[in-house]
Amino acid sequence: MRVHYLKHVPFEGLGAIDTWLIKKRLKASVTNLFQNESLPSIDEIDWLIVMGGPMSANDGAKYPWISSEKKLIGQALDRQIPILGICLGCQLIASVLGSKVYKNSESEIGWFPIEPVQSIRNQFPGSLLPSKTEVFHWHGETFDLPTKTVHLARSQACENQAFLYGDRVLGLQFHLETTLEALKALIYGCADELQGGEYIQKPNQMLANLDRFRQINKVLENILNYLSTKVS
Repeated sequence: MRVHYLKHVPFEGLGAIDTWLIKKRLKASVTNLFQNESLPSIDEIDWLIVMGGPMSANDGAKYPWISSEKKLIGQALDRQIPILGICLGCQLIASVLGSKVYKNSESEIGWFPIEPVQSIRNQFPGSLLPSKTEVFHWHGETFDLPTKTVHLARSQACENQAFLYGDRVLGLQFHLETTLEALKALIYGCADELQGGEYIQKPNQMLANLDRFRQINKVLENILNYLSTKVS
């Protein structure tokens, strides 16, 4: 299984995804887009993971590699290759599917609950997400739900928190992969975004209660187990 991930900034890596890969005796190749590394051929990928980052899916003029990245995502969609998009990764998938990405009414940074959409709460794919679970967020933008996708979850601050396209493309606005070390790196790397707001927590709030990391990483494990069954 050839897993490849796209990394937008040095401080947003795989986190708990790496733990899962090690457990499954898998290795993932990476494109460090912030270093202008070349993207692989779609023929070299069985599973694509698109990580987060502080830039926007609309920032192609500032970051020319975004256009190439979207092309690769489009190729993966055409080939029905499993894709997991996290935060910016989720927004990039939405953009490739034709949806608008734009600034949310509120930035959402910290631990806040999401809940599965009522209509799918007790059925797949809603069963991938526990009922009203607290997850970690770090985003200021949102997106219109792409057509032909299943709306999976919402939060008080952001309606479109997760979607499934087909049976193997999952977009998550939130971060289930976050570990304590990953969060510390994110706080350091994006400290300028912690400017206050109803849904912006202080670093000491975000770093409290270490059991929350274990809980979200377990949800992530279930999702990765599911997506791994879709790899041809």
